[in-house]
Amino acid sequence: MTPELKGLLLVSIIKLLVVFTVTMIGVALLTLMERKVSAWMQYRLGPNRVGFGGLLQPAADGIKNIIKEETFPGMANRVLFMLAPALAFIPALTLGSVIHWAAPLPVNFDFTLPLLGRFVHTGLMPMAVADLPVGILFVLAISSMGVYGIALAGWSSNSKYALLGGLRATAQMISYEVAMGLAVVPVLLLTGNVAFGEIIRAQQVGGFGWFILPLFLAFHNFLVAGFAETNRLPFDMPEAESELIAGYHTEYSAMKFSMFFIAEYTNMVTVSAMVTTLFLGGWDIPFTHWDETPGVLQTIATGGMMFLKVFFWLFFFMWIRWTLPRFRYDQLMALGWKVLMPIGLAYVMLIATAIYLIENVAGISSGLVKMLVLTGINVALGYIVFMVLDRGLLIGGSRERGAASGGLGRRAA
Repeated sequence: MTPELKGLLLVSIIKLLVVFTVTMIGVALLTLMERKVSAWMQYRLGPNRVGFGGLLQPAADGIKNIIKEETFPGMANRVLFMLAPALAFIPALTLGSVIHWAAPLPVNFDFTLPLLGRFVHTGLMPMAVADLPVGILFVLAISSMGVYGIALAGWSSNSKYALLGGLRATAQMISYEVAMGLAVVPVLLLTGNVAFGEIIRAQQVGGFGWFILPLFLAFHNFLVAGFAETNRLPFDMPEAESELIAGYHTEYSAMKFSMFFIAEYTNMVTVSAMVTTLFLGGWDIPFTHWDETPGVLQTIATGGMMFLKVFFWLFFFMWIRWTLPRFRYDQLMALGWKVLMPIGLAYVMLIATAIYLIENVAGISSGLVKMLVLTGINVALGYIVFMVLDRGLLIGGSRERGAASGGLGRRAA
């Protein structure tokens, strides 16, 4: 093994340990954040007994789950019942390894260790555990494997409620993976690359700017599909407590129960990082090119910017939980197949045609002008989709329909 390869392996192992540790600690703190945000929105105090301001509540919850009794349903398939949490947990943790969390860091070393030999590394170190050239495809492929854990959890429990939750999760995740994949295609049309590093770079150079405005409809569809893929409200049908007790994990306890929640919160982080990378420039600091110069300060600053963007979307997940009611299951499936998929297909064809006309027919080479034209197209499309085609079904909601039929207040009077 060459010194350069050993240096690369050493750097990769260190990054893997850092990402794994930060993810596990961050997920624990996210459970506290969820409870604090919920309390704030409901005018409560939330957890405040364990540690200062309740900061040690995640540690107390972890200890409680470790020492709780492991239960097994009498008629369950024990092998699959124990395997299911791992099948949901492992893919979720794997996804964070391909996300670029900050600007590349210049790392240069050359040293020798007894028995291990010489280690050499020169140049920039991507702030991702694995800088894959197929980053988006990897995320879409691995995230789809998480459904096996949920489906097996429902089936192996030999419980009607758990089985219904597993079936719901399978249908829901497969349905919304189609919408999520279609929402990614316009980004690939603009960048011509599926690597996360190249997508971030495309939003920095040439006056492109972030893709959230030029590809707003794709951003909207991706975000909605992300809610469904993570089983979060208003799409938490696989574990709807008012219908299925706790859904697919009804029969689970102790750490096996916790592993499903760790996977859910980790998937929330992944979706938030994906939205940030694809549509908000990733770790890019807006209105400056200082962060594009390699350096330690630039890596720290861009890492902080990436954290703030991801943190906002995590808060958005929690905000929506206490804002929108749960969909009915038929509404959930109809939204995926009858709304998001047709819109996604039409949008891909429209954006592909627009890019061809802009570049090859109009001969526009300026990235800024191209993005402005696409932004104008998306404004028009947004009006058509949300104001014309919606017809008050989602945007207006029951308030406008109630007013049209006499009003709820008039009936109450």
